[in-house]
Amino acid sequence: MSGDNFLEVFLNPGEFYFGEGSVRVSTLLGSCVSFTLWHPLLRHGGICHYMLDSRGVMMGGFNGKYADEALEMFMVELKRRKTHPAEYQVKMFGGGIMFKNKTTRPDQLDIGTRNVQEGLRLLDRFGFKLAAKHVGGFGHRRLMYDLWSGDVWMRFTDNQPDREAKR
Repeated sequence: MSGDNFLEVFLNPGEFYFGEGSVRVSTLLGSCVSFTLWHPLLRHGGICHYMLDSRGVMMGGFNGKYADEALEMFMVELKRRKTHPAEYQVKMFGGGIMFKNKTTRPDQLDIGTRNVQEGLRLLDRFGFKLAAKHVGGFGHRRLMYDLWSGDVWMRFTDNQPDREAKR
């Protein structure tokens, strides 16, 4: 695609987008996680931006704030299009540690790590194969996802704490 003939969509935390054509979806991730799905033959795909691994008990419809429900939202779209998880290229981004002076118990995982682990578990459970990932670390990521090509562009801002300052 050439020029600027595309619709730009910004995905906020908890939002989900699935479509095709001349659309670029962008988002900003900290401890949140995004999956991008793209069907290379049918040239459609989607992206989610979830904040937490699960809310436990579902009340009402699916909510894109939660990993398990975001994956269910993808499955609804795949069923509508009569496609299967193995047909998609899947990429995963996010799960960063956002606070340098994080003080949690050693037996507790930070939110970003929990989000990544649950996302990987869910992808496997639903039969998706991960083509690429950029997860973890200290900092945030800016994504741009071009639905017409399946390309995902990512910029990672590393906020790695100075290890020498801790001594």
